[in-house]
Amino acid sequence: MTNPFFSPSTLPYGLPPFAQIRDEHYRPAFDRGFEDHLEEIEAITSNPQQPTFENTMISLEKSGQILHRVSLVFFNKQSADSSDFGDELEEQLAPLLAAHSDSISLNAALYARIAALHDRRHSLGLDAEGVYLIERYFTEFTQSGAGLSDPDKTTLMDLNQQLSVLTTKFEKNLLADTNELAVVVEDVAELDGLGEGEISAAAEAAKERGLDDKYLITLVLPTGHPYLSALTNRGLRQRIMEASISRGQRGGEYDNRDLVLQITRLRAERAALLGYPNHAAVVTADQTAGTPEAVDAMLSRLAPPAARNARAEQAELQFEAGDGTELASWDWAFYSEKVRKAKYDVDTSEMRPYFEAERVLKDGVFFAATRLYGITFTERPDLVGYHPDVRLFEVTNEDGSPVGLYSFDLYTRDSKRGGAWMNELIGQSELVDATVVVCNNLNVPKPAAGSPTLLTYDEVNTLFHEFGHALHGLFARVTYPKFTGTNVFRDFVEFPSQVNEMWMLWPEILANYAVHFETGEPMPQEIVDKLHASEAFNEGFATSEYLTAALLDQAWHRISKDEVVTDVAGFEAAAIARVGLDNPVVPTRYSSTYFAHTFSGGYDAGYYSYIWSEVLDADTVDWFKENGGLTRANGDRFRQRLLGVGGSRDALEAFRDFRGRDAVIEPLLKRRGLE
Repeated sequence: MTNPFFSPSTLPYGLPPFAQIRDEHYRPAFDRGFEDHLEEIEAITSNPQQPTFENTMISLEKSGQILHRVSLVFFNKQSADSSDFGDELEEQLAPLLAAHSDSISLNAALYARIAALHDRRHSLGLDAEGVYLIERYFTEFTQSGAGLSDPDKTTLMDLNQQLSVLTTKFEKNLLADTNELAVVVEDVAELDGLGEGEISAAAEAAKERGLDDKYLITLVLPTGHPYLSALTNRGLRQRIMEASISRGQRGGEYDNRDLVLQITRLRAERAALLGYPNHAAVVTADQTAGTPEAVDAMLSRLAPPAARNARAEQAELQFEAGDGTELASWDWAFYSEKVRKAKYDVDTSEMRPYFEAERVLKDGVFFAATRLYGITFTERPDLVGYHPDVRLFEVTNEDGSPVGLYSFDLYTRDSKRGGAWMNELIGQSELVDATVVVCNNLNVPKPAAGSPTLLTYDEVNTLFHEFGHALHGLFARVTYPKFTGTNVFRDFVEFPSQVNEMWMLWPEILANYAVHFETGEPMPQEIVDKLHASEAFNEGFATSEYLTAALLDQAWHRISKDEVVTDVAGFEAAAIARVGLDNPVVPTRYSSTYFAHTFSGGYDAGYYSYIWSEVLDADTVDWFKENGGLTRANGDRFRQRLLGVGGSRDALEAFRDFRGRDAVIEPLLKRRGLE
């Protein structure tokens, strides 16, 4: 059998040959990948010569190519277009991948060679990236337990394998329960308040499940649903909210409560084995934050004013709802739109006709990138993606030189996990002569054929955000695969994407894409002016629901090895009450049983990263505004000094190089109305 993973793709930019890839290719490629990688590591550790940068670090960076290729493709597909076959294979692979990773990161001989180079790193005649490569490997191997005794390593490997299985099961349960809890609507009258495109999408979703003449509202990853702001039927709003918050905690085969307890207990045990008081200490030790206490210091500073502002907003919404309605969580978005309309004459639903998806993408997101960085986008219909909905665009510099390929997957489907994200299919590296292919995934309901895809205000913002990640991946130019694209500290990775959100409402960008999909008329300037005037509106709620999730994540991962937790709901309630954010009308953005970021998505003890990065983001937005905004000079500076370095230098050093100083928190406080 010719396996397409056994050799690099010959397609443009190394795009995986999706037209050739079949289910039966994955497991043999993983098996071959494991075998080859271990042989390559054995060749490094058995080398009788003294460790050199070439025979150790370069060989290590070049190793595992087959495993790397198949892993990127398989796990991207599992996120974006899962299947029963893929689910079963992922469960089989989880412990194998954990064991394989441990066999390398806990390899005493390999660690000894890296440590020897680390001791001599400044005398090897290396450039800064080479020195940093040694430092990163030494730090990561040390933190992963490479210096433990053999019995402790055996225990650690067992813990890692158990965790890999449990986190995989958590994600699988969540997707299944989210699909099962989609809300079926019998009568179109119940959908009053939604636009034609949204109703069409609900009908199409029902049709795909064989529910003819009905409507299906699929759930999104966060607690709140975009439709809650528009639906006039309060009973339907309640059904949607209650379905959302019940995910993973209804009993039965998809219940995640026991998994939450097992995962946090095992992470606490692993932290103790590694010499840390808790899992949060392990995670933050190798991030820009440094310690859980540093995270607490910032989050605790933000929580009281956020809660205060949310209570003030709640009083306004209650007044709008009237004495006959006791405001509930499913009412917040609905009445906040009414208050926004009354106070600022802003109705975000009125913006949807101006946010047709194709124009937003090409005349908004792409246009801003062209203005700022000089890059252009050419669609490549001759190239095949991993799903029929996927579109591929070639990205080139102003002089025609190649940048990479951009893959865009807009629509939701039952096989796609919730949320929105960016990931790599190919990461750039000079060492292995690799170009770059990045993917953006969103979850926008797909209307019936012939109907326009009209985005909400939040969906437009999400697209600009995720494209910021894509630019980070596309622009990074590094020597070593370890530093490719967004391979930076987790509490820094959201910074470039949040900066890119700025261009959504930048005057010349908005004017270029925000036109009525039927009349071609531009969005009236008064709508934009009112939107700017209302920017701090509802920020008490937005900050509170986010901080509640971030602090909940920290609470779960501040559990020590000896602390016993048996009640998920009780622990969650106590953790939220302890920080003063226990407002039932303002639920946490993610409750524990559907908190994919922290229990299956790699943000464990790191969900604070979004607002931590927003300190840098808000300060950077001020810099752009102070220096002329959307100019090529500013774009080139941001690209060269920050996006372009990938993970090849310390993140905060790169920020200081761009900004000229450390970040300050005041712009963030002003943005969120928390001064």
